[in-house]
Amino acid sequence: MGHEQSERIQTSILNRMEKKALVWLAQRQPAWVTSDFLTYIGLTGAILFTAGGMLANANKLFLWIGTLGLLINWYGDSLDGTLARVRNTQRPIYGFFIDHTLDALTTCLICIGIGLSPVMRMEVALLILAGYLCLSIYTYVSTIIINEFRLTYGKLGPTEVRLLLIIVNTLYMYTSWGSLQYTVYGIRITLFDGIGCLVAFILFLLYILQLIKDLRTLSKKDPAKPYHP
Repeated sequence: MGHEQSERIQTSILNRMEKKALVWLAQRQPAWVTSDFLTYIGLTGAILFTAGGMLANANKLFLWIGTLGLLINWYGDSLDGTLARVRNTQRPIYGFFIDHTLDALTTCLICIGIGLSPVMRMEVALLILAGYLCLSIYTYVSTIIINEFRLTYGKLGPTEVRLLLIIVNTLYMYTSWGSLQYTVYGIRITLFDGIGCLVAFILFLLYILQLIKDLRTLSKKDPAKPYHP
């Protein structure tokens, strides 16, 4: 079942404002811009983010390239589905497949880009990746099992995560916070590593809380059967 037939759960902070902006943009796209084109534009933005993170080791101002990559990623990744709905050209099976297989690659590129940058340790970036992919897998399972396509958890969605990354990039470039270091169990970490650990903790917490809630619901809907040897 594609997510077009599932109930869309979207409760993020910026949801209402973003939805209006995306519809406005979709109505003004030239005819040659297709949903597939926008999907690949989103992937290109993720590649650009990774490149910016790597280049920032030479000069931290290259993080602006990463920020531009995030904006391009938002434009492509968020607009592709809206464009299809505005034009009534949805392809539920194909669209679901290409969108979310490339989403996984995009997420990996962004997190690896953070780890390759001077902003954050690779271990912390991969911890964030693990938490995000857990929530992504949960979304796909929920789409099939309970007919809910959950785009956000709590008040956080992909757009809020991108905005947080832009803020982190900006703070790293224009403050001295990146030089603040702490030693935890013999491991030297920076303030931004700490922020990354907090983000990973929140992602796993949201995953566990939603899991507990849905387990209770599904246990009642599909109760255990008595075993008679």
